[in-house]
Amino acid sequence: MHFTVTLLADPPAQMLPARSQMAFTLASHIILVPLGVALPLITLIMHGYGLRRDDETALLLARRWSAVMAVQFAIGIVTGTVLTFEFGLLWPGMMGRWGDVFGIGFGVEAWAFFLEAVLIAIYLYGWRRLPARTHFLLGLPLPFAALLGAFGILAANSWMNTPRGFTLDAAGNPVDVKIWKAIFTPMFGPQYWHFVMAMFVTAGYVVAGVYAVGRLRGRRDRYHRLGFAIPFTLAAVCTPVQFMLGDSIARQVFHKQPVKFAAMEIVWNTDTHVPEYLFGRLHPNGTISGGIKIPQLDSILAGFRPDTKVTGLTSVPASDRLTAAEATITHFAFDAMVGLGSLLLLLALWYGLVWLRHRRLPASEWFYRSAACAGVASVVAVECGWVTTEVGRQPWIVYQNMRVADAVTSTRASSLWIMFGLVVLVYVFVFGSFLVVLLKMRTRWRLADERGAPQAPETDTPYGPRSAVGSAGTPGSGGDATASSEGGRT
Repeated sequence: MHFTVTLLADPPAQMLPARSQMAFTLASHIILVPLGVALPLITLIMHGYGLRRDDETALLLARRWSAVMAVQFAIGIVTGTVLTFEFGLLWPGMMGRWGDVFGIGFGVEAWAFFLEAVLIAIYLYGWRRLPARTHFLLGLPLPFAALLGAFGILAANSWMNTPRGFTLDAAGNPVDVKIWKAIFTPMFGPQYWHFVMAMFVTAGYVVAGVYAVGRLRGRRDRYHRLGFAIPFTLAAVCTPVQFMLGDSIARQVFHKQPVKFAAMEIVWNTDTHVPEYLFGRLHPNGTISGGIKIPQLDSILAGFRPDTKVTGLTSVPASDRLTAAEATITHFAFDAMVGLGSLLLLLALWYGLVWLRHRRLPASEWFYRSAACAGVASVVAVECGWVTTEVGRQPWIVYQNMRVADAVTSTRASSLWIMFGLVVLVYVFVFGSFLVVLLKMRTRWRLADERGAPQAPETDTPYGPRSAVGSAGTPGSGGDATASSEGGRT
């Protein structure tokens, strides 16, 4: 027994570099995911608004956003491909034993990726080349393709949290796989809708934040008002829905993954009338320091009653639960996510109250300062959500079926550190290129606006090929903007 405990206390040397690389690539990739999932919908809402109202500014915004969407998709290909290879290179134990069970999710994601690539190419090519209605209708499947990709990834991840759809043979290998049960696990529905709504909220605030900054710099033309209003309205409507979904998924974790819930709330011993700690720190002996203690609140939140029994970390052996440090990380990430979500909810309520009372956008500069920060805050909240999900499952890579230590590669730790360093360099280059491209696009668009380019290039002859090249400000200039803005546009 003593020998077994010693082995469990000394994880393989490959664990740290493998987990570090996976954490880095996931955290980097997830920055792009909200735009990948939700920007097609935001773009098509703006596109449809422009066609319905014959609004040249809305069409211009939709066209520019479609260009950003294509660049983001190209960058996402690189980061997503790296992640795909890492599953096999870093965690061969999991993929070798369980790949036949949950791999269908990655297959769905691959098909969705292929479909989305085709649809984005058609949509981007269709500006000025297709009839307006045809072009818009061809773009409508784009949001569904993005949601299908999220479906595949969340199916795989929710299976890792609540594995179902198989039986184990005498050697412990999965057999008799039932695909539908493996996809639609108990955590799939709560995780999927919580994730999708988070993407809508985050993308809406990120896009709106760009135009909030423009307003703070004095650009108060219709271009910036419309560029802010539509994505922010989508995010504001989704924020309270996301808050309710977040409460629902926390309750599902309480029932389906009680030890993870104990880590999220740093509950050491199983008990009733459990207090809630805001940003407290758990120590190895079970004591908690720091934070704000609210008596009985954790039991009330879990079961709506102060006498609700909450499972503690000590309900399972030490080898089957998180360390005190991992539980503290999970708890901090969870509290940060909830705290940022609460602030975003207050911002959405502020926006909604002003709109209901005055039928206009808020005028307060503090509102737009907050809106400019909301995009960053929502991205941080998404990162914290994934930290809660992944760290909170430790030490399991497949919950209660395979530990992370049993899945990690046998490649030398030094080689993994070298590979990690190379991945960091590649990602610095990729994200640096992404930023440079976005800045160049912004500069080109602003210069086009300042030149006073022709009105509504998207409807030139109408929605057809570009006119012959001419001087700036004439119908043949092929300019890429509507009327000049007040001081340029973002």
